[in-house]
Amino acid sequence: MASSSVWGVFAEQFGANPMEQPTHYSATGELQRVLDLTESNKKWQHPWLLAHRIDPHNNLKGIATTAMKTHKAIPLRTDDGSKFQGDVVLGADGVHSVTRHAVPGGQVRAECRGKSAFRFMVSKEVAMNDPVTAKLVQHPGELSIWYCSDARIIMYPTSHNTVLNFVAIHPENKSAADTDDSWGQQGKLEKMLQIFDGFDPTILRFLGKVDPQSVKVWKLLDMDLVSQCIITIWLCLGTRPILSYRITDGISLAVVLSPGISTAEVPKRLKLYHDIRHERVTHIQEYSRIIGEDRTDDNQLDIYSFTNFNFGHDEWDNSTQCLREWTWNQISNPYWRMPIAFSQMPGPRQTHLGVPRDGTKSTFTTVNQVQDFANRPAESVPAWLQRLAVHTSRYHCLRILLANKAEQDGVAMWLPVLFESLTNPIVSGREELSMPNLYTSVDVYCRSRSYRIRTGWEGALWGNLLEDLVEVGSSTTTGALSGEADAGILAYKYLPKSGRANKNIPAEEYAIFDPFSKAVPTPKPQRVYTTDKASIQIDVLDWQQLPTLYHVISRLADVPAFEIVGAKVVEGEGDGVPDVLGAGPIE
Repeated sequence: MASSSVWGVFAEQFGANPMEQPTHYSATGELQRVLDLTESNKKWQHPWLLAHRIDPHNNLKGIATTAMKTHKAIPLRTDDGSKFQGDVVLGADGVHSVTRHAVPGGQVRAECRGKSAFRFMVSKEVAMNDPVTAKLVQHPGELSIWYCSDARIIMYPTSHNTVLNFVAIHPENKSAADTDDSWGQQGKLEKMLQIFDGFDPTILRFLGKVDPQSVKVWKLLDMDLVSQCIITIWLCLGTRPILSYRITDGISLAVVLSPGISTAEVPKRLKLYHDIRHERVTHIQEYSRIIGEDRTDDNQLDIYSFTNFNFGHDEWDNSTQCLREWTWNQISNPYWRMPIAFSQMPGPRQTHLGVPRDGTKSTFTTVNQVQDFANRPAESVPAWLQRLAVHTSRYHCLRILLANKAEQDGVAMWLPVLFESLTNPIVSGREELSMPNLYTSVDVYCRSRSYRIRTGWEGALWGNLLEDLVEVGSSTTTGALSGEADAGILAYKYLPKSGRANKNIPAEEYAIFDPFSKAVPTPKPQRVYTTDKASIQIDVLDWQQLPTLYHVISRLADVPAFEIVGAKVVEGEGDGVPDVLGAGPIE
């Protein structure tokens, strides 16, 4: 078994010891294979342990049946009058299950397929006290198997290597007179020694030392696959499910039936549980059949494949990931952005669950300084710039907005670059909205009568905006991102195609338009401050100081600052910040 650390159960603490060395013998005692697992065991996330099954069972049962306060518990009374309550009731009542009959196809019965087993435990000290048998128990954590074609003896240590657990599998007809379908049927030591007569004399000598009263025998049962793994489950809204006896099934159910789900979700969650467990359980069942079959050249088990499949699996991790993927598929039209392996990327427009954010309670502050070049000679102003508006908001972004000198209010502003100080808005803006985002630090200093913005890169300051403030009425002020009565913002998306051979080839390239008329929620200014004293200072620096921004900042610095004809600060509260989802390609 592996450690059930997810519940705080560590089998090492109640006697389980590491599996360190499997050793295989022929029935007559010839060594066939021995493996040292010291290095191999390091690759498992959880240690491979050998335990006396009653110990982990009792510890898990103690956790499962410990009284816990629940929001709404299910009462349950058994035939003997015992009363229990819990959040989930599982029909996990063993090989002779009653609840299985409630499932379509559940009438199938378990039956013996030709094998029975003797089982008993012996103190390791018994073997150590005999020089002949002592050689069988020299290595801690050694699991030994003696094989013949139709029978085998399996011996492994538990309880901190102090007790040896034996399973002696043999043809069912050789002990049929002494066995039935019950658990713990008393076996006969003499019969066992008779059945295994001809095996290695050393192991037979050890078996002869067993307390006859400790020998139990039962038929090994198998059952055809039930079409539905789910038996019967009732759910109340509470804190955690009762764990089923099958540990990995219980782990999966604990994940799938997580706290906080509604009753309406239960059928879908149980279908998910079935999908998670069905294939793996079927594989394990088939492996178990092969291990139990008579040994022939045609049915040799690939023990390495089985070991990797069995011990390289973490059901908590597996079920959790399956639940994540299932949850993602329940979300309608989420935004997927790289890296996509971890779930939807949270950002300004959606939560980490892919649910759209409610922006109606958010606030905004915009600062606008407008330079107008309409009355300047054309040769004195760069051809691509006729009106400059610098916009910033409280979540630290800086927009450079441009318009042609012939354009008036009501036309679109061009956004050649958008500076932001947070990584997530930069990535989100580029991938979702096609905005030309770049990083810069944006530090805002707000006083009662002044507003100052400083921009930089890794300590190198390249921008300084300053203005004195006077509050004015807000009735005629728009909440648009440009701060003016513009129709919207134009931008241009260019995404290069990956690969060295695809240089200069775009994967996507088109103009986009964000109409302010489609802004949701609609921004509504609450307070407006204006000034006739404002300044914009740009320090171009150099490539060493601005290694990723110099080509942009140097062009902005080339713009002649003849006059600032308008500057204002606009604040809005309680009405929200637009999500900019109206932005899209111009068809």
